Amino acid sequence: MKNREEIAERLAASGYIADAELATAISLMNLLKRPLLLEGEAGVGKTEVAKALASVYATELIRLQCYEGLDQSAALYEWNYQRQLLSIQAHRGEDADRVEDHIFSEKYLLERPLLAAIRREQPPVLLIDEIDRADDEFEAFLLELLSDFQVSIPELGTVKATAIPHVVLTSNGTRELSDALRRRCLYHYVDYPDVDREARIIMARVNGAGASLALQVARMVESIRKEELRKVPGVAETLDWAAALVGLDIGNLHDASEQVFETMMCLLKTQEDKVRMTREVTARLLGKVA
Repeated sequence: MKNREEIAERLAASGYIADAELATAISLMNLLKRPLLLEGEAGVGKTEVAKALASVYATELIRLQCYEGLDQSAALYEWNYQRQLLSIQAHRGEDADRVEDHIFSEKYLLERPLLAAIRREQPPVLLIDEIDRADDEFEAFLLELLSDFQVSIPELGTVKATAIPHVVLTSNGTRELSDALRRRCLYHYVDYPDVDREARIIMARVNGAGASLALQVARMVESIRKEELRKVPGVAETLDWAAALVGLDIGNLHDASEQVFETMMCLLKTQEDKVRMTREVTARLLGKVA
């Protein structure tokens, strides 16, 4: 894939409707062999980009979910200590050096996502999800790995990448990322889709959602996002709601205001927001939906 039009078409075929800027970012990611950092609010579809790329490339998706306290052993590799202990017991009395060489071999190595990604024959898509949840130390370690695509395992030596993976990092912006990481990556901010694109997403992902309903749902969700909510509904919530409406055989929101209100639970994820989104508010927003 060399141009953004081809990329956009192939992403769409896999169910992801990309805007022109994202398609350009992916094109440059392929051209420059650089990681792509996707930043944006939770629920805008950042993770789905990596899933769609894995489908487009017909390759494996390897996901590293970041969290506070994530360390190298959980992300890179660790040894199967239980099997090592059993092996030591089974070889008790044998030469200590031979036993040590045996237990620190591939047989006892447990791959974690980062090591797995650089050892695949076919380049996988490596998704490093919510990197902002990890701490500064892990981010520094990750930067070194992404620069060289190799890792040193003291007992086995240096493991170099068999093939360079397609790396996608996501961030919800809960912590400021280092300048060093940002310099290493291409950057794209993923915003909530506009009405037309969200309608296309609905039609692509929800069986039975026609153009009229998809457009009404997209416009209604756009109006809801402008309300003072604690948790703004993301694209995943939009798709859930659209699927619920299709399942209830609702083809026009104006003809089913009560069911529209009752199915708001698909969009609203806190009690505070449910209380705020009253029947009156729902009716007011429906009045904005053409």
